[in-house]
Amino acid sequence: MSERRVVVIGGGLAGITAAIGLRDAGVAVTLLESRPRLGGAASSYARAGLMIDNGQHVFLRCCTSYQELLARLEVTGQVAIQDRFDVTVLSGAGDRPARLRRTGLPSPLHLAGALAGYPLLSLAERARVGRAALAFRFADPASAALDRQPLGDWLAARGQDERARRRLWDLFIISALNIGGDDANVGLAATVIKTALLGHRGAADIGMATVPLGRLHGGATADLLGRLGAEVRLGARAGAIERLAGGGFRISLSRAGATAPDEVGTVEASTVDAGAGPGGLSILADGVVLAVPAGQAARLAASAGVTTAARFEQLGYSPIVNVHVIYDRQVMKLPFVAAVDSPVQWVFDKTRQSGLQSGQYLAVSLSAADDYVDMPTAALRRLFLPALEKLFPAAAGARITDFFVTRERRATFRQAPGSGALRPGAATSVPGLTLAGAWTDTGWPDTMEGAVRSGHNAARELTAKLRSLPSALGAASRGGLDRAWSGAS
Repeated sequence: MSERRVVVIGGGLAGITAAIGLRDAGVAVTLLESRPRLGGAASSYARAGLMIDNGQHVFLRCCTSYQELLARLEVTGQVAIQDRFDVTVLSGAGDRPARLRRTGLPSPLHLAGALAGYPLLSLAERARVGRAALAFRFADPASAALDRQPLGDWLAARGQDERARRRLWDLFIISALNIGGDDANVGLAATVIKTALLGHRGAADIGMATVPLGRLHGGATADLLGRLGAEVRLGARAGAIERLAGGGFRISLSRAGATAPDEVGTVEASTVDAGAGPGGLSILADGVVLAVPAGQAARLAASAGVTTAARFEQLGYSPIVNVHVIYDRQVMKLPFVAAVDSPVQWVFDKTRQSGLQSGQYLAVSLSAADDYVDMPTAALRRLFLPALEKLFPAAAGARITDFFVTRERRATFRQAPGSGALRPGAATSVPGLTLAGAWTDTGWPDTMEGAVRSGHNAARELTAKLRSLPSALGAASRGGLDRAWSGAS
């Protein structure tokens, strides 16, 4: 199928995975990314001599597809996974720290001791946790009934009171689903609990990058796609997709992509047309993978005639905010901690990863950050510095050398009741146009693992579909496009 060409729109993990899969199947690939770098939501940028990840991204040992991607990129040595699940939980209310650490016993006994001794719940509350865990174990994440239920009601019906939901269940649900625990989708919550906490005993062991995410995902991906012969165009934004009468698609490039050819790399004359788009450039393709956020995918898919595109935006979005604090000395001894009874949710030590030479760099990761995403930086400083001092007394005597905030307003789709019914599969009503992205129906939450799985889904779907579709890139059209591109350049 080497004569077939596909355009992948979006250079995040979903688009990267789709591009690799299509090249493996012998399809010619052009990947368009509007940003100047690959990696999408899991990338980095430079600030004051440091490399700053745009957000804190972790994975679990059960995230097998994501780890396979890392192996394909040859960067497995640039991540580290715990020997066993181990999380310290601090309390902003002054309670003694708790530690959730699995044992070597088989599942589900591997976490029984940690939960039995969890000091942030009463004995009665701990005893009732097993009831909910058992219900999760037998829940069907694909159930339409569970998709419609809010998690708070479901847990309350199984003996989980307010304290148990805030001090235990929220630790896992808010960070995994990026939505308030009581408002979360029960089906997706069941996927998280069954797969990570009630799956094989090592499933929930936490993994993190030891280098900036931009190096892990961006540079390594560019190298691999180059070796595979895929064309990568950075700074190239797709403005619209036109379905051609004779088969295939014309992807119009917006002005940002068309007016900066030096930034977007070499363009093969056989795929470029100077007759469309506000910048005068477009690309012809036999197939398209839309690996962009739901709202952008809705607009582009609608321009190609996808009848259900308007539904994508009904998924909505949830924000993530990261509060970055650099101290002149070490104030936290662990690589990361979780917190309850505090505005702080999770704190990560980013000192080594960022390249900081002295002091300590902590990143406070705030999921379901609706209350914080529009709060001014000064107000966030007034709120979070005292909260960190309650958790880490050494911070009270440390000098702050830098404080800044990053905001992802559309970090994930809103994983609320009913969202499962809205998530589309890879195929669309337009043959040859497929969808990828963690917001599509992968069976997983909106995570790096979900993004990679969606890329695999899109590549498989499109590879199979291309066998029965006419080619849009015949010899005659290639000759015409050669002349058009020559005139444009």
